[in-house]
Amino acid sequence: MDQTAQQAQQLLQKRDLAFAKNGVGRGLLSGAAWGLDGVLLGMAFSLAPFANTMSLFAAPLVGACIHDGFAALWLFIYNVLHGKWRDYGRTLKTRPARIIIIAAILGGPIGMSGNLLGIYFAGASYTAAITAAYPAIGAVLGAVFLKEKISLRVWAGLLLAIAGSFLVGFVPPDGSAYPHFYLGIALAVVSAIGWAVEGVLSTYGMDLVDSDIAIGIREAASFLIYICIILPLAGGGAFRILSQSFTTPSGWYIALIALVGGTSFLSWYRAMNMTGVGRTMGLSVTFALWSVFFGWLLNDLRLTPNLIIGVIVISLGTILTIGNPKNLLNLNIR
Repeated sequence: MDQTAQQAQQLLQKRDLAFAKNGVGRGLLSGAAWGLDGVLLGMAFSLAPFANTMSLFAAPLVGACIHDGFAALWLFIYNVLHGKWRDYGRTLKTRPARIIIIAAILGGPIGMSGNLLGIYFAGASYTAAITAAYPAIGAVLGAVFLKEKISLRVWAGLLLAIAGSFLVGFVPPDGSAYPHFYLGIALAVVSAIGWAVEGVLSTYGMDLVDSDIAIGIREAASFLIYICIILPLAGGGAFRILSQSFTTPSGWYIALIALVGGTSFLSWYRAMNMTGVGRTMGLSVTFALWSVFFGWLLNDLRLTPNLIIGVIVISLGTILTIGNPKNLLNLNIR
């Protein structure tokens, strides 16, 4: 190989390495933002009209609708500012867009609803611990359907991160605060499955679609499904809560929280497109760790030994998942 070819190959490797490192950073940012998002939403749900509502499911479903609606708006503004707004129309005419819309149904009305219902019924800490299982499901599906090669070290890190997340969430709740605790846990499991399948479908669809447009379409589709199908099925009480929420601070709080959620979604989709489903999910699973940190910082969460041990285990798992950035080049970077 002549010197020019070697230099070209070195430049290509440096570019790919920088791309992979950026993907790792995006994955970590996704986890931190999602941990903060869950804690803030839990705090918003303690306010009127979401608190003490007569409808068991309507309040968190309305919260999910507001959250995804404003996330779609913030992402659209972001894409407009980056000159991508025309890509919405062009992309919606393609087959990958239809795949992304299916992913939106799994990630929004199923995944997000399960997550917010879990937070509402079982608390943010437990819900984060249970939904942290979604990377394992997603990694398996990514290996099967997307043929992603995941090393034993990454698998070990992924399993450690998930185990640590369960330790983080293993704090017995106050029974009086969460009378429907086990219902919340079951709905969190549904959320984990929905997010895992969404990750695989979205990564497949993003082979031909800009990730920023993909997440914009995902959030817009999710909002439309909520407002046209989910809330009507929840009954008239849902629209009453929706209208009341914007006569109180809580609805506007959720609108602002959606900025955090939109940042997480944007980073998650970009990371999956940059460094694959398995690795991204192994990084974003740190949202359970961030949930505890922000819960302690903002909501007086009591720190216990199992929380501290869980944080250490998650940190070790994350280090294993990230590993040597140069190894990213051997993991089928997308």
